[in-house]
Amino acid sequence: QATEVEIEQCLELVAETPAQVVVVVDSFGSLYTEQIERLVKKYLSYVKEKGKQVGIHAHNNQQLAFANTIEAIIHGANRVDASMGGLGRGAGNCPMELLIGFLRNPKFRIRPIYQFLQDYIEPLRRDVEWGPYVQYNITGQLNLHPRAAIEARKNPEDRTRYVDFFDRVSTEA
Repeated sequence: QATEVEIEQCLELVAETPAQVVVVVDSFGSLYTEQIERLVKKYLSYVKEKGKQVGIHAHNNQQLAFANTIEAIIHGANRVDASMGGLGRGAGNCPMELLIGFLRNPKFRIRPIYQFLQDYIEPLRRDVEWGPYVQYNITGQLNLHPRAAIEARKNPEDRTRYVDFFDRVSTEA
């Protein structure tokens, strides 16, 4: 995990690049809203006067991707990542349908999104697993990469052995 000094050093360098957007990424799905607020404000303080925008990419390990995305928007992020049905590796990402519903922009039509979810995302769930499983929550709470959770979900015998999983990964934290 990067220190504040390391983050600031990176932001100083990035501010001088031709990149147009700098993104706060919650790779482990471990951040809380107050951390998102602090990071978005920090990023903006380094890049806004250089004409750059700040974005957010939140993973859903603790079921906070939507809340953290909203928090980022409130504090000035204007590039947001989301995916249909929260589709993404492991616990997934911020669900697009929640974000569009929240934004209430009249130019956004939500019915076609529900149609897409119904016709494509739900059938995909039969073959591809993502979403809110206990192992992802554990890795998010412990600020760990979700690779151990992904592996545990692959083995039918381990899928519901939450205490064993917790005991194993908590020694890594």
